[in-house]
Amino acid sequence: MQILPRDIWSPRIVVPDANTVWTVGSVFTVTWDVSTRPARVTNWDGKVVLGYMQEGDETDEHLSFEHPLAQGFNLTQGEVEITVPDVAPSNDYIIVLFGDSGNRSPKFTIVN
Repeated sequence: MQILPRDIWSPRIVVPDANTVWTVGSVFTVTWDVSTRPARVTNWDGKVVLGYMQEGDETDEHLSFEHPLAQGFNLTQGEVEITVPDVAPSNDYIIVLFGDSGNRSPKFTIVN
């Protein structure tokens, strides 16, 4: 069996960005740049997970794997709608886009 080479694709998240404010219970669109898609992608099946960063610890993303914001979509779509979960207000939230590779957004704000 021949194993073909595969490219790792980590699309840049466009929205949310550092100026984004989401409101609990509202519907928002997460978007990412699909212009850099390689010819062979390892995994087209996407998942968006919410997390947060704590001051002084830029390595632990505190990701909520058990409650993904969205999953089962094709990464080539470039966007997916999510409903903001009931979480505590903070300006340290992030999302991670999983599929071929994980990619983290900048920190953004969620309010009630």
